[in-house]
Amino acid sequence: MLVRLYDKNPNPRELAKVTDVLNKGGIIIYPTDSVYAFGCKLTAIAGIERITKLAGKDESMLTIICSSISQAAEYARIDNAQFKVLKRNTPGPFTFILNASSSISDRVLAKRKTVGIRIPDSTIAQAIIEDVGMPLFTTSVKDPDSIVEYTTDPDLIWERYSHKVDALVSADYGQDIPTTIVDLTDGEPEIVRQGIGELR
Repeated sequence: MLVRLYDKNPNPRELAKVTDVLNKGGIIIYPTDSVYAFGCKLTAIAGIERITKLAGKDESMLTIICSSISQAAEYARIDNAQFKVLKRNTPGPFTFILNASSSISDRVLAKRKTVGIRIPDSTIAQAIIEDVGMPLFTTSVKDPDSIVEYTTDPDLIWERYSHKVDALVSADYGQDIPTTIVDLTDGEPEIVRQGIGELR
């Protein structure tokens, strides 16, 4: 299913189609403030397995996309220093590595102790998360056959993945640079990967 949403004012009727797919355990591709990404509900174990297979690798880091710091704090342990870093840099194109909380089931964590937290500056992504009522498991859409590592054109993404996902949320072109990954688990912030976000 192809769903068109506009970042300035996502149509509630179209948004409901996306939410329905997610609530049934399906997987979607949706725009963020960096690259397009796969997503499913954090509780959708089969969806997580499908996305991991589509991404072509075993996800060593669990990454979830949240609507706010307060929602993220339900799934990750955030102290005062970490909160200040998040406050300065979110919403924005960052993935912050934090210690996972007990709110994430052991089946989802799969022996991981940390979680990557995304709070994107994207009206569409925010609307999807808020409508579903919980974070999404997420990972970037990549095109292994392209010189450009990250696929930016929603039409090309649909051509490649229309038979592999349950819905594509089509919007404007995405970025071709991924998020900046910042490890906050051990004192001072450590940039693991420099991406589109400039840490403040």
